[in-house]
Amino acid sequence: MLSPYLKQETVEAGCDEAGRGCLAGPVFAAAVILPPDICDRCPDLAMGLNDSKQLSEKQRYALRELIEGNASAWAIGMMDNHEIDKYNILRSSIMSMHRALDKLAIQPRHIIVDGNRFLSWRGDVPYTTVVKGDGKYMSIAAASILAKTYRDDFMLDIHRQYPMYGWNRNKGYPTKEHRDAIRQYGTTPYHRMTFNLLGESPQMEFDF
Repeated sequence: MLSPYLKQETVEAGCDEAGRGCLAGPVFAAAVILPPDICDRCPDLAMGLNDSKQLSEKQRYALRELIEGNASAWAIGMMDNHEIDKYNILRSSIMSMHRALDKLAIQPRHIIVDGNRFLSWRGDVPYTTVVKGDGKYMSIAAASILAKTYRDDFMLDIHRQYPMYGWNRNKGYPTKEHRDAIRQYGTTPYHRMTFNLLGESPQMEFDF
């Protein structure tokens, strides 16, 4: 079972994003504050939380219902592909987390973030980055699940407009199917034009 928090006796929000490595679609993020008694309140949630990549689709959506029903507060943020092209994917991932934090009904007093890069939110709220945090802390894992499932919902929706790219299967990631479709049909209004869409050169590394 993951740890319920990093700092005890404080209102702590976990943050994570989904879709950073995709060729199309937005990057989604979530922020989740879990109650101190989450292990007693909802044992199924506490025991089931894990990195979303380690869960099946069915498990993710079942856990999403438990997260939304038992969290003290949760929210989703996103940056679309045009914003990603403008600001770069690293900054956009962090900005999407900021947007999620902005929407929380409760203001956190500490933030834990999956990964090793973040930018201060509102200046005076301390944060801690945690490499592979979605496999260590419940609130980050919960954020991982919400970000992943809400992004998947978005990609399934736009798949109906552009079924030839297989977004119902690849969710916009750089699969052979996706890149072959770009070669055949060109790009859409949802593609990230600053990305290496055809895989013919190294992907650009981004910094702040």
